[in-house]
Amino acid sequence: MKLKEIKAGPLLSKINSPDDLKKLKPEQLQDVCDELRDYIIETVSVYGGHFGASLGVVELTVALHYTYHTPKDLIVWDVGHQAYGHKILTGRREKFHTNRKHKGLSGFPKRTESNYDTFGVGHSSTSISAALGMAVARDLDKSNKKVVAVIGDGAMTAGLAFEGMNNAGALDSDMLVILNDNCMSIDPNVGALKEYLAEITTSKTFNKMRDEIYDLLGHFKKAGDKMRKIASKLERAVTAAITPGALFQALGFKYYGPVDGHNVDSLRRHLEDLQSVSGPKLLHIVTIKGKGFAPAEREQTKWHAQSSPFDKITGKSLAPKSNGGEAPKYQQVFGDALVELAEKDERIVGITPAMPSGSSLWPMMNRFPDRAFDVGIAEQHAVTFAAGLATEGKKPFAALYSTFLQRAYDQVIHDVAVQKLPVVFCIDRAGLVGADGPTHHGLYDISYLRAVPNMVVSSPLNEQELRDMMFTASVYAEAAWAIRYPRGRATGMDIHVGFKKMEIGKGQCIRKGERVALLSFGPIGKYVIEAAGRLQDEGIEIGHYDMRFAKPIDTGLIDEVLASYDYIITLEDGTRLGGFGSAVTEYVASKSGRVPVRIMGVPDQIIEHGTQRELHDEVGIGPDGIIAEVKRTLGVELEV
Repeated sequence: MKLKEIKAGPLLSKINSPDDLKKLKPEQLQDVCDELRDYIIETVSVYGGHFGASLGVVELTVALHYTYHTPKDLIVWDVGHQAYGHKILTGRREKFHTNRKHKGLSGFPKRTESNYDTFGVGHSSTSISAALGMAVARDLDKSNKKVVAVIGDGAMTAGLAFEGMNNAGALDSDMLVILNDNCMSIDPNVGALKEYLAEITTSKTFNKMRDEIYDLLGHFKKAGDKMRKIASKLERAVTAAITPGALFQALGFKYYGPVDGHNVDSLRRHLEDLQSVSGPKLLHIVTIKGKGFAPAEREQTKWHAQSSPFDKITGKSLAPKSNGGEAPKYQQVFGDALVELAEKDERIVGITPAMPSGSSLWPMMNRFPDRAFDVGIAEQHAVTFAAGLATEGKKPFAALYSTFLQRAYDQVIHDVAVQKLPVVFCIDRAGLVGADGPTHHGLYDISYLRAVPNMVVSSPLNEQELRDMMFTASVYAEAAWAIRYPRGRATGMDIHVGFKKMEIGKGQCIRKGERVALLSFGPIGKYVIEAAGRLQDEGIEIGHYDMRFAKPIDTGLIDEVLASYDYIITLEDGTRLGGFGSAVTEYVASKSGRVPVRIMGVPDQIIEHGTQRELHDEVGIGPDGIIAEVKRTLGVELEV
């Protein structure tokens, strides 16, 4: 793609570090914010990326880097979708167009990318715990650096955030938590905390009282010592009585706010004042996700991220229009199938941790609002909640991203598997996910679930198999069942009406061949179909077997392969260690191991970001990699 030059405004073009920002006068900061917001909109409209969250914290980002001495002072961004302005202000403006591109900048803060990125983040709710660790390390080193954690109200619903706050309050280390309250994660936030925060931020009574007290006593810095003490006591009393400060104060934090998160001068003054306040403290700011771009303000979920070009004024997509007949995404197949199954069985319920759009639970939530639950960013709770439903005869389908299911591994074992409860885990974004990179790749679920008793581990070759797996799990599962599928579009095949039972632990032969049998697990088998056709053109016939199940594995089908072929190659979109290929190898070894097995999967290393196809090719599990592995196995000379 021909690169389009994105020009920064007159102030922003001269800012290559926070030191350059500090050379400006306070009254120039709003102009910097306007230019920074325009630069983000311009760049993302051409090259794509996460969008709304960064627009919402432009003023906060500028104020933070203006008032704190970064990188000596440490800013920890929770999640990282909100850190685009931070990257641009910290020396990465000229490379920002490579954001989320193969070999380009990461879409998230990354320690190896910049010393301004204090902590690598991709999963939510880690900032407070990480910042507390940094603050305690500072105390042990007897240094004077400041530590700030920026966390969204959606991320605050996770247990980890409260665990960090509870410990921070007990340790009494000097740190600032900034609660960015915009009532959104990706989809609108849910839960009691959200309602509590919203009630306070819209409370005319509280805001009127706060303003009157401030007017009466003056700002802390302007008041004398005696009046400042009176003001502080009054503020604490009001805070405890009518604000969520009571909650945060109970955890050991001094609470300040709520304040306007889009008034950069007010934020600057608050941040300067708070640097002289010792101990753990929380500044509650109210922002608008997508601020400054009208379409993103109106449709915040839609504009959380954009992958294709769009008009920077209207928001209208500039991507080439498809000719129709485009294959559905795997999560859409899941969402539609779940509704069909729920219509037939009133015991079926759906659960997602804050991802109703991403996981496509919205169809179920719209059709059966009493039987579909968004539990917020709380994967551990989602799994145990599902377990509780299962104990009372319900059939829970828990839709989670593979990378986020990792956070609930103990609950999968302790609350589901040990009790042999029939929870169906529909694991979206399994395998290499693309531009979100290493924090979001779903590479480990096969390995970590294979080790768990009372667990079926399956993956469909196509959308028909996904539907039939879901049906079979809903009717015949006697314990936990995991169904993994990737990000992106399915095959576009014609699917039959209704569902068919799938025999548990049984695969199928796609094509017979000679000498080499390739056993694939999941949708990545599409590459085998392509590679087999190309090899056939060269006179090489390979067998292809769609195994469907990593646990229980189809030993009968493997026995047939052992009797007919000289070599076995396995293929999976997951780690080579402990995955599907390991399962095949373990079984073959138990049968004397005379047929060698070559495992194709993701190597034991961190894989960076790029498109899914770029990454599949990079690690050698795309069609070209399969062809090369077959030829190496057969001793056929490879073309240079």
